[in-house]
Amino acid sequence: MSSTLPFWILNSARNSIATLQGGRRLYSRCASNRNKSRWRLFSQVPGTLKSSAPCSSFALQKAYRHTSTEEDDFHLQLSPEQVNEVLRAGESAHKVLDLVSGVPNSVLRFESNQLAANSPVEDRRGVASCLQTSGLMFGIFDGHGGHACAQAVSERLFYYVAVSLMSQQTLEQMEGAMESMKPLLPILHWLKHPGDSIYKDVTSVHLDHLRVYWQELLDLHMEMGLNIKEALMYSFQRLDSDISLEVQAPLEDEMTRNLSLQVAFSGATACMAHIDGVHLHVANAGDCRAILGVQEDNGMWSCLPLTCDHNAWNQAELSRLKREHPESEDRTVIMDNRLLGVLMPCRAFGDVQLKWSKELQRSVLERGFDTEALNIYQFTPPHCYTPPYLTAEPEVTYHRLRPQDKFLVLASDGLWDVLDNEDVVRLVVEHLAEAGRHKPDLAQRPANLGLMQSLLLQRKAQGLHAADQNAATRLIRHAIGSNEYGEMEPERLTAMLTLPEDLARMYRDDITVTVVYFNSDSIDAYYKRG
Repeated sequence: MSSTLPFWILNSARNSIATLQGGRRLYSRCASNRNKSRWRLFSQVPGTLKSSAPCSSFALQKAYRHTSTEEDDFHLQLSPEQVNEVLRAGESAHKVLDLVSGVPNSVLRFESNQLAANSPVEDRRGVASCLQTSGLMFGIFDGHGGHACAQAVSERLFYYVAVSLMSQQTLEQMEGAMESMKPLLPILHWLKHPGDSIYKDVTSVHLDHLRVYWQELLDLHMEMGLNIKEALMYSFQRLDSDISLEVQAPLEDEMTRNLSLQVAFSGATACMAHIDGVHLHVANAGDCRAILGVQEDNGMWSCLPLTCDHNAWNQAELSRLKREHPESEDRTVIMDNRLLGVLMPCRAFGDVQLKWSKELQRSVLERGFDTEALNIYQFTPPHCYTPPYLTAEPEVTYHRLRPQDKFLVLASDGLWDVLDNEDVVRLVVEHLAEAGRHKPDLAQRPANLGLMQSLLLQRKAQGLHAADQNAATRLIRHAIGSNEYGEMEPERLTAMLTLPEDLARMYRDDITVTVVYFNSDSIDAYYKRG
């Protein structure tokens, strides 16, 4: 790729923007084929394109994204070292230990990273252990229409799952503590990432709804609590229901009311994994994705998908939507590969515009909310006749871990838009080989993963950047810096990182990745113990 690529990107984007300026409500039809905006409709200040200061994580000397779209003002600002600083700003890595029982955990460690395209970033991620059970939870939450819903789901969903898994006795202790105004039993231990919200605690309003949920679980009189599949199914749907009810309830605190409105009228897809010993459950609502990297006894690598994307390319989703709505809507439920012509995913939290009747929306919004100042999406699609069209009900997959299951990758659709499942497995395998953690027998690798070619390309490019120590960073680097042949092009990578904030979203999405490595020895010992 030549050094003129950044100007080609800018010229193309500028031509598209010229057709959009001039009004507050704009229809976004300028996104590239690789990354289409989740919502067709978006808001901007009249006559301008919104931009804001870069996140502090990216505020490096001479390492910033311009907000100008003028060619004369645009210059590549990042050295290879600064490219690495930007790519690695959101890294985190943890080694997992089981200090209670002394038995090695089936999860050995995990690595994660996030790169923003939106400002502020709309993706969220979470990792926590259940203190009243033995499970580890990993989540990826991809927001659209703002970050509010993704933030809320990332902070609250794990609590609902943890409560669902509690025994009757533990729930009684929780309720007794609330009644006597004593401290609650600790529920979760959060493992933080760079940029995480500083308030990873349930607020009073949210705790009230969580308490109502555990009271209902107590009324079921189940000694051992829900099983994990039930817990995941009910937790997703119950949290989404609470998000909807909270904005309908009369709240005196203005800040809480406004936040509830922003959460309900924005949206978020979610994919989370619960790992307890060899038991892996993945719950997915939307188009985030989870896959397993598997190494067979003969050394060959393969990919095992654990989720299906809930979008217009999923025939099962199309059939479900048509079953749930009158035959007269067969042509309008999905238009232009979007739900009602406006939304890419077919399952999500929030997005009450696609779940409520027009009358309910009107009654809520007429309570004095300053919807313009809050910058929420009030848009009701023209073909919204029989809501709800959207659900937060997840599909839950169970997989019993085996010694050959080496790693799990969870990521937002910003990664999957540009890398397929096999590419992701190949890149993580290369990372393990490069880091010396795994020594692959190249003679036994399948040709369809292209491992040999990639290793040759990797050696050719070794002088361009220091090896990434984090597999999630490697995936993000290749997602935005590789050409159509899978070759890393430094000029392309630099161009994509130095795009002005008001253009970056047209050419790439927020990307959030978590790679979970399994302890094969621990899993093997589990089976030997019977």
